[in-house]
Amino acid sequence: MELNKIEDILEKYFQGETSIAEENQLKEYFSSSNVAQHLEQYKPMFGYFSLAKEQKSTYEIPLQSKKRNVAWLSIAASAVVLLGIGTYFFVSEKNDTTAVASQTELGTYDDPQEALKATQKALALLSNNVNVGIESVQYIKEYEESKNRIFKQ
Repeated sequence: MELNKIEDILEKYFQGETSIAEENQLKEYFSSSNVAQHLEQYKPMFGYFSLAKEQKSTYEIPLQSKKRNVAWLSIAASAVVLLGIGTYFFVSEKNDTTAVASQTELGTYDDPQEALKATQKALALLSNNVNVGIESVQYIKEYEESKNRIFKQ
């Protein structure tokens, strides 16, 4: 083999651009006895690759199979489901009884002063929420005016 060709392939090898056929050529060259003097330093490297390829590992990897106790897992899942269903029925039954009680009251008051206070409280709450909404609309109007000044349609 030409020495220049081997040097080019070796350069490509160190840049990671060689094909498998070119790597085989390098292995053949460095396993032969006629290696150039300035390339002798690479001979142990390619010799190690061929030696390591032939070695076989005799170490056995122990496979541990973790067996989970599925019975306990299914019992726990069933308990959680039953607890959830029981809680749902308990809460819904409690809500049904309060709904029946509130339907019978119908929001009526015997004392006119108490009715006036409750009405004023409800209207104040409504007024606060409407005012918050109006403030939001003012911000939007201000934004629109600023946008129109900047982009002058």
